[in-house]
Amino acid sequence: MSFMAVFLFIVAVITVVIFLFFAFRKVRPEKVPDIPVQKTILQQYVRFYRQLDADRKSIFEDRVNRFLLKTRITGVKTEIDDMDRVFVAAAAIIPIFAFRDWEYRNIHEVLLYPDAFTRNFRIEGAGRDTLGMVGNGPMQNMMILSRKDLRDGFLFEGNDSNPAIHEFVHLIDKTDGATDGLPEILLHHSYALPWIHRMNEEIQKIHAGQSDINPYGASNEAEFLAVVAEYFFNQPEKMSQRHPELYNMLKSIFLPAESSGH
Repeated sequence: MSFMAVFLFIVAVITVVIFLFFAFRKVRPEKVPDIPVQKTILQQYVRFYRQLDADRKSIFEDRVNRFLLKTRITGVKTEIDDMDRVFVAAAAIIPIFAFRDWEYRNIHEVLLYPDAFTRNFRIEGAGRDTLGMVGNGPMQNMMILSRKDLRDGFLFEGNDSNPAIHEFVHLIDKTDGATDGLPEILLHHSYALPWIHRMNEEIQKIHAGQSDINPYGASNEAEFLAVVAEYFFNQPEKMSQRHPELYNMLKSIFLPAESSGH
């Protein structure tokens, strides 16, 4: 066999092994937290929820519960609890909350690893620098998150980072068929060109060391959108002061009713 044939065979075997692992692993029956428990966790730890009025809190709670009923959340080599489940659901709903009829069609299960992992899903050893990932291939319709970093994104409100929101924004971006930093499902056409221009401008500033935005956002347009969405939802006041134009553009994407004054 040629080297290329051997290489393709090995890749195929690895793909099949990964698929079988996730398809046939033992999974405990899903437990959805009681509604009062969900409300308590949201009120105590989810800033976005606390800032809503009573009516919108009720809507947020309903959407969180619906997400939990439809989406399996599974711990891999780690025990998870109600807080983890509610945090995952909150991260899913926050970026789409302004779009009342919008639901995820491209996520069936979220896997929680104990901590950061490698791109090959290893949770031990060196090279564990991945905090979240949207699945492809045999892991299509799955998401993997570091449980530690999921929690840190909500428990430490001074943190600009929220890996769970980051990955759900990738899912939103992916809905139109291209993960390219241009979420056509949310972005009005008139904002597309200004957004592309502003995005590329800020990426250049990151490369030049002239921006406080996480340098990972300069990797490409898709990562830029996800990184600035974390910043926007976790530290809105800070972002509005340091990046007013970018903040207003993100507001027009994720919170269009508020940005138009309705």
